[in-house]
Amino acid sequence: MTLSRRSRTRSIAHLMLALTVALIGGGARAQLRMPGLNLSLPERISPLDSELLRRPERLLDNSLVKDLRGLRLDQAGALLRRHPDLLEADPGGAPARRHEILAWSPSPAALAAARAAGLTPLRTTVLSGLDETLVVLGVPAGEDTAAMLARLRTLDPDGVYDFNHVYQGGGAAGAAHAPAGAPASEGQPAAAGAPAIGLVDGGVDGTHPVFSRTAIHRWGCDGVVHPSAHGSAVAALMAGHSAWLSGAAPAATLYAADIYCDNPAGGAAETVAAALAWLAGERVPVINLSIVGPPNRALERAVGALIRRGHVLVAAVGNDGPAAPPLYPASYPGVVGVSAVDRRGQVLPEAARGAQVMFAAPGSDMVSAAPGAPPYKRVRGTSFAAPIVAALLAEKLARPDPALARAAIAALAAQAGAARNPETGFGIVGMALRTDPGALRRSAE
Repeated sequence: MTLSRRSRTRSIAHLMLALTVALIGGGARAQLRMPGLNLSLPERISPLDSELLRRPERLLDNSLVKDLRGLRLDQAGALLRRHPDLLEADPGGAPARRHEILAWSPSPAALAAARAAGLTPLRTTVLSGLDETLVVLGVPAGEDTAAMLARLRTLDPDGVYDFNHVYQGGGAAGAAHAPAGAPASEGQPAAAGAPAIGLVDGGVDGTHPVFSRTAIHRWGCDGVVHPSAHGSAVAALMAGHSAWLSGAAPAATLYAADIYCDNPAGGAAETVAAALAWLAGERVPVINLSIVGPPNRALERAVGALIRRGHVLVAAVGNDGPAAPPLYPASYPGVVGVSAVDRRGQVLPEAARGAQVMFAAPGSDMVSAAPGAPPYKRVRGTSFAAPIVAALLAEKLARPDPALARAAIAALAAQAGAARNPETGFGIVGMALRTDPGALRRSAE
């Protein structure tokens, strides 16, 4: 079966852009130089563009977008091969912390049964913002984690147990080159009445000029700041402000949880749940999660607990292609799933489709902040559409409240003005907030 004329034209456009990038600067690390500003292309381009560069003949084969999920799983497989001492694959191939099982608020009797089965409690996290606990159980050496998980679920059918899955970012951004170390709160003091936005992602480079007017409160990594390209770019699109770029809510106070800390086993469901509990305790009304991964029973409980308390959780739907299975946390009930469009308002070929999509926003042909030099880089993916939607919702929701949360989502849906569909949900928002690379270049001349 061949691609439709429209799909083929769109794919050819992506190929032309990718080839132009290569010709201008010698590949994915090329830089466009201009007076007073360096604008670089990402060091990791999206799976789709990477595949187009490698095998352009596949434009005539509709297996192109079907393979996007395989490309992400290949990346996960590479991570597993590099760190077999820290990670293992679940039965579906998703990475998880090796020999670890999560138990959501287990009873004393359940813990006793787990010990009798040979499991050892390794860590207990009190999720004070959610009034729950999360226990990490260690699987004995030589035992199969999946088999032990199945045994636990049989012993305690009413309990909540799962792998300690590891979640990845939902988009490509330039690599980070910035020193660690920064105060726990940075930028200007929060203005009275300023919206608050939560971020669950990699570390944010608070020394970047785009955050000079942003109050940042941090969580994670034992107080050490690990700036990341992905986290910094997502944060800037929400709450950044500079002469070159303005986020969707530039006056907002940012509550940033780093779930990676430069650890190859970072981004675990255990850490995501703890970060959400911190944000719940801080009463941050809107939280962005530009991360993707498999369903996880413990993480689902944490997400549901926040939604019941009136928080709005916004998540990227992922870049595995239109035919891929749903990714999480975007696909949990009540989460605002966000897809991405290009400058023309066309849905990105790699963006997921389905009932989980509630809105779409710019996620291509755009730049955001980057640690180190150059200070602004191209970004692509649903990861960078989600923060725009989160910031727009944050301006409509002053505090966690179930009724107010529903009203904020309904107001944004009315603003989008579309009949809900599996590609863009209630419609496209925030198109005027995209910083075009060409506009950035012209403003520097």
